[in-house]
Amino acid sequence: MRYLEGAPPDPSIPYGNSMHDMLTLSMWMSIVIGIVMFIAARHGNIMWMKAWSAGLVVCSVAYLLGDALSLI
Repeated sequence: MRYLEGAPPDPSIPYGNSMHDMLTLSMWMSIVIGIVMFIAARHGNIMWMKAWSAGLVVCSVAYLLGDALSLI
């Protein structure tokens, strides 16, 4: 990553806002993928897929809530 000449890097945001934005986008995509996987698992009666997809949705929502509340 390159910085402007004479501008010191900000230690509170080592990777910039683009990395944060990509993580947030990944979490939104994970919620959608988790919901689709859960519906497919319900249709096929696959227990492990239900558990993993529910866990994916829960973890993604937890990350987004933590980010919204500035806990992360």
